Amino acid sequence: MKFLSWGRKTVLCILVILMISFLGGCTGEMDQETRERDPNLHYEIPPFLSNTFNEDAAKQKDSFLIDTSQKEEGYFGVKAESEKRLKIQVLYEDLTYTYNLKNDGTVSFFPFQEGNGSYAIRIMEHVVDNKYSEKFRVEEDVKLKDEFQPFLHTSVYVDYTEDSECVKKANEFAKEAMDALDYISMVYKFICKNIRYDVKKAENIPTGYIPVPDETMETGKGICFDYASLAASMLRSQGIPTKLIFGYVSPDDLYHAWNMVYTEEEGWVTVEFSVSKESWNRVDLTFSANGSDSKFIGNGDNYADVYEY
Repeated sequence: MKFLSWGRKTVLCILVILMISFLGGCTGEMDQETRERDPNLHYEIPPFLSNTFNEDAAKQKDSFLIDTSQKEEGYFGVKAESEKRLKIQVLYEDLTYTYNLKNDGTVSFFPFQEGNGSYAIRIMEHVVDNKYSEKFRVEEDVKLKDEFQPFLHTSVYVDYTEDSECVKKANEFAKEAMDALDYISMVYKFICKNIRYDVKKAENIPTGYIPVPDETMETGKGICFDYASLAASMLRSQGIPTKLIFGYVSPDDLYHAWNMVYTEEEGWVTVEFSVSKESWNRVDLTFSANGSDSKFIGNGDNYADVYEY
């Protein structure tokens, strides 16, 4: 999947968003004035979920290994070595997710994001031009522990460890939070105040770009993909199921990345997005952080989800 196609119209749209942000600052913060802080309430931080690659359990062909032994947890691992460029495809019904794959033997993790069902996993090796040939294929029937598993673990687009700086910062917030909603608000405000949109980067995104959450936090800037990846890393690492979504936002058909967050608590509603009881809810940190016109966010009806991770 090609991440972004930055046409002239799209770049102009982003520049308008940036101009508004420089003039107006961060206008998209969550408002919790109606929620009084209770010193006796504390968010219960769940154990950190580390991904595991079990080489002994992996299916192997030549130098290609695919480990699906953790499929109930919503992910699988891949380890591959090749002198050529590699890609991996995940097929589910009529959907195909395509990722670049490291060819140096480094383990990468990918989600079973479509839930229960039959998947095919294909390792593809470069042949010529933009052509790749299938080198190894594994088919797997997946039954998740629950629907949230793929969105509670690290993966190639939401990549972090317990030692990541973004996770350490997230843990600080979680220790101070009253509950899940309070914690989500802290993360939202932190990203909103500290990360700025990088228009130069947006105009020169390399093919196969993958965000690094710690780098986004350290530099204080990024594109929508970086915002969504950082937010997902900080929320997942503290037990909040979070999706990273790619899709289109009307009225200008801007190809964009954002998050969806799940919480069981009674929630709150703001101008730009809502978190309500027992449902997935859009959280768009790029537009909120940059103070853009709320017409791009609204009630979520103008979002067209295409891929989720």
